[in-house]
Amino acid sequence: MAPGITGRTRPTKPKKHARTQKRKRDDVDVEKLEQAVSELDTKASYTSFSDLPLSAPTAEGLKSAHFSSLTDIQAKAIPLALKGSDILGAAKTGSGKTLAFLTPVLENLYRAQCIGADAGLGAIIISPTRELAIQIFDVLRKIGGKGHLFAAGLIIGGKGLREERDALARMNIVVCTPGRILQHLSQTSSFNVDNLRMLVLDEADRIMDMGFKKDVDAIIEYLPPDRQTLLFSATQTKRVSDLSRLALKEPEYISVHEAASTATPKTLQQNYTITPLPEKLDTLWSFLQSSKKAKILVFLSSGKQVRFVFESFRHMQPGIPLLHLHGRQKQTARLEITQKFSQAKYSCLFATDVVARGLDFPAVDWVIQVDCPEDADTYIHRVGRTARYEKAGRAVLFLDPSEEEGMLRRLEQKRVPIERINVRSKKQSSIKNQLQSMCFKDPSLKYLGQKAFASYVRSLHIQKDKDVFKLDGYPLEEFAASLGLPGAPRIKFLKADAEEVKRRKNAPRAEMALAESQDEEDEDGEEKIKGKNGGVRTKYDRMFERQNQDILADHYAKMLHDGDERDKVDLNKLDGEQVGDDDLFDVKRRIPAGEALSSDDDEGDATSLNGAVRAPGELGPKSITIPGATAPLILDSKRREKLLKSKAKLLKHVGGKGSKLVFDDDGNAHQIYELEDEADFKARGAADEQRARFLREEEERVREADQRDKVVAKEKRKEKREKRKEREREVVDGEVGGGSEEGGEEDLMANFAADAESGEDEEEEVEPQPKRQKKWFQKDVEAEEEEEKEIGTLDELEAEAQRLLGRS
Repeated sequence: MAPGITGRTRPTKPKKHARTQKRKRDDVDVEKLEQAVSELDTKASYTSFSDLPLSAPTAEGLKSAHFSSLTDIQAKAIPLALKGSDILGAAKTGSGKTLAFLTPVLENLYRAQCIGADAGLGAIIISPTRELAIQIFDVLRKIGGKGHLFAAGLIIGGKGLREERDALARMNIVVCTPGRILQHLSQTSSFNVDNLRMLVLDEADRIMDMGFKKDVDAIIEYLPPDRQTLLFSATQTKRVSDLSRLALKEPEYISVHEAASTATPKTLQQNYTITPLPEKLDTLWSFLQSSKKAKILVFLSSGKQVRFVFESFRHMQPGIPLLHLHGRQKQTARLEITQKFSQAKYSCLFATDVVARGLDFPAVDWVIQVDCPEDADTYIHRVGRTARYEKAGRAVLFLDPSEEEGMLRRLEQKRVPIERINVRSKKQSSIKNQLQSMCFKDPSLKYLGQKAFASYVRSLHIQKDKDVFKLDGYPLEEFAASLGLPGAPRIKFLKADAEEVKRRKNAPRAEMALAESQDEEDEDGEEKIKGKNGGVRTKYDRMFERQNQDILADHYAKMLHDGDERDKVDLNKLDGEQVGDDDLFDVKRRIPAGEALSSDDDEGDATSLNGAVRAPGELGPKSITIPGATAPLILDSKRREKLLKSKAKLLKHVGGKGSKLVFDDDGNAHQIYELEDEADFKARGAADEQRARFLREEEERVREADQRDKVVAKEKRKEKREKRKEREREVVDGEVGGGSEEGGEEDLMANFAADAESGEDEEEEVEPQPKRQKKWFQKDVEAEEEEEKEIGTLDELEAEAQRLLGRS
């Protein structure tokens, strides 16, 4: 057999090599890279990534992702970060800040050979929103997936805590949000950050804001002090207090656009239009009708406004695909919506500020800000979703007349160029009537409108800049009508200051639920029952207390408008009139059908009509239609249920009084006065005499009818009594079940006839006493009489013997 030839007829399968664990690479010349980095001149100008001393896996990843030239922020930040300096980086939106910190993270960990589970965690990248964290992680995978062996993970919540806990022990790079990483630092025992080398904060000004202040302070306590810290944002903070909290060591401040004439890209065309608050939805609808072949991002101030506008416009079908995104959605839905909008060619996304920072949506044509941003920095981040990477884009800001002066002054201080434009009245259409019709037909949409109104007014109230947001300058009643609402809901603002309100808004849901469950007293001062046995409420208690979130739920009842004049509040004067209650809404549900019941109810029930107390086992009030009533009777309490037992009280709900009709020869119904003329009426006497005579006749007729009813009732009682006596007689005489059927029927009829002949005035009969049973020591009277008889003849003796034998 020739050498190298086997006797197999089929080719042999190659052996599968066992998957080797990630370990330090032997083919890496770390000393050469370290020397190149040490010789790097940070003051020199670099134009491409090839000019920097980068490793082969990083260079290959950048090339595969089509990143070749350096932007301004990248050219200045990457060399300093490679040398290990702390950086404060500020640049315009869309200038490539993500690569400015991801490239140093990969390179520094690569040179330190921080690979594998034994190396521990090397870098933490913190983002303020989940969407931005997902975007950063995707870029990290693109540029780090061409040869790097790091274990990277995304920790943003929305998944099981146990799954993330098991994977954290093996990660070298973590992209996360502040709340979730803090939860793992405090609860996951296997999560070790002692070897951490780099900390990156993207959108640092937002993370350092009050919403994440406590979380960042707690995270810093867990991290080692000898680390490298990088902070990047479009509007960077320079406050010494913030920087000292992060323990920065001689940070390098990089602001490539600080000397620029504008704080926004030059390719961005910015305009604003004076739009009164009640006309904003009309203007937005008209804009969508004229821009159906565009990709539009619409910003609103709250998630409830986003839901209402999305649902309303979706019913009216503007001719462009609609999407909506806000922080209350589940993570899977938020991720799906961002992907749809990124891939869409023409679409409109209604969103809150949750997508205002850092997100890169391709080819956004328009950014429409329906609600005024809280400050100029938020405006810069919003308009930064378009005109990215030196592409063209347009932004339009809707300003109420009361907001114009203050907001333009703030934008001018931030070097934001903006021009005023006017809306063509010929092309603007009103949707007020359509919204009113939809809210009338769909109670759930009306409920969304009420919540949207309340959330918008509250957002105005908590704003810090009172020079821009003047609550008493907004036409709130007209704004409620523009939403399709019949009236403005009553609102009660919190007494806490703006910082407390924002803290509660940004607090995790679990913390808020725990705080609510630990409250000792409810609104009335009565102690709450925590659980079934007075203990801590469990998930089973919450499960049985859960109810459908429809229009009959408790929180919907709070949104109903109170029609009582003495309880109405002037919405334009609410800024100074605050009530010290933690509830945002203070509206009681009132049923018009029961207004007269409070004074006429004799039951003495202390339950108020406004209390909306439900019957046991019911999820909501019941509606019962009463014949002749103008409206159905709503049973929302036990007091209302008692009305069904009172005929007199039910008659109060019947609209109008009955009228007497007379039928003619043809069978047609007519009123009495229709069948007689005036002469016949006057012939019977004066009207007062006829009325008095009619009342006397009716009184006599009612009296006779009452006598007849009494006689009938007496006969029924007598018949019932006779039947009872007959049954007792049968039991005493032993006639039940004995004799023939014919004889029994004859006796019953005879007894009934005999009883019928007795006097009718007998009201009560003495019931016969039941026959008592004899005791064991008492003798039978009949047996004694038989024993006392003398036995005379032989026949009698024989009969007596047979009788005695029969007994035995």
